[in-house]
Amino acid sequence: MSIQQYIEDVSNTVTSSLLNSVPGSWYVPENLRKSMEYSLMAGGKRLRPLLVVAAAESLGGSREAALPVACAVEMVHTYSLIHDDLPAMDNDDFRRGKPTNHKVFGEAMAILAGDGLLTHAFYNIIQASRQYDIPAESALAIVEELSLFAGPAGMVGGQVADMEGEQGLTDLEQLRYIHQHKTGDLIVFSLKAGARVASATEKQLAALEQFGRAIGLAFQIQDDILDLIGDESKLGKKTQSDVKQQKVTYPFFIGLEQSQAEMEALTRTAKEAITSGLIPHPERLLAIADYLMKRDH
Repeated sequence: MSIQQYIEDVSNTVTSSLLNSVPGSWYVPENLRKSMEYSLMAGGKRLRPLLVVAAAESLGGSREAALPVACAVEMVHTYSLIHDDLPAMDNDDFRRGKPTNHKVFGEAMAILAGDGLLTHAFYNIIQASRQYDIPAESALAIVEELSLFAGPAGMVGGQVADMEGEQGLTDLEQLRYIHQHKTGDLIVFSLKAGARVASATEKQLAALEQFGRAIGLAFQIQDDILDLIGDESKLGKKTQSDVKQQKVTYPFFIGLEQSQAEMEALTRTAKEAITSGLIPHPERLLAIADYLMKRDH
C-alpha cells in the first residue's frame, strides 16, 4: 500500500467512526447535530487522526483501539477551526472550499457546535478504555495531555498569540511560539496518544514527541508558504490572507527559499528522531513526514 493509499484508508476509517461517534440514542438538538457534522464532514487531511493511528501501529498497536482517540483529536481540531473562522477571530467565509460553519448555521450555533465537539472529544477517549481495554491509567494520561496540549498552555495559548501578533511587533521567536502551540501541540498530542494506546515506553514517547515537534513546525511553515504561492482551488480558501491581515509568517521574516530550506531541515530532524531503533515500525511515519513536506494543499 502506497502512502497515499494508506492515508486515504485511515481517513475513510476515521470518517466512518466520526459519523457514529455521537450515539443515536442520545437526544441532541437537530441543528446542533447538523452543525457539528457539517464541519466534521467538510473534508480536510485528517492529519491528526492519521498520526494517532500511525503512531499506534508503529509500535504494534491496534488501529481499532486507536480510533476513539483519533476521532477525539479530530473533534478538537474541528472545534478550533469553527471558532477560528468566526468574525471575532479570522472572519473567514470559506473553509476547505465550503462556506464556514457560521455562514451556514449562524454565529451562535457555530460557537455551540465547537463547544459540543470539544466536550465530546473527552467522552470519546474514554471509549478506548471501555470498549478496547486500554488501561485506565493510559486513558487518564491521554485525557490529561489533551487538556494540556489543547488548552491555555497549548493550542488556545497559541491562538491568542496569533491573534495578538502583527507585522512590526512580533519577532521570529514569537512566531515560532505561535506555530509550536497553535499547530504543533495537537500534532505532538496525536503521536503520543497513539503511542499510549500501544503501551509505549517513556523513551518511545520522547522520540515521538521530538518527531512531532519537528514535523509540526515544518507543517506550519509549509502552510505559510502555501498561503503565498499555493493554488486556491486546491487549498479551498483564499491565498494571501496572512498578508492582508498583516500576520507574520516565516517567509515574511526569512523569505521563501530559506523557509523551504528550514522546512526540509526540520523534516530531516523529525525522521532522525524515530530511526534510532526505538520505534519498531517507523516506515509509515517516515513516509508521512515526506508526504507533508511535498503537499500542495
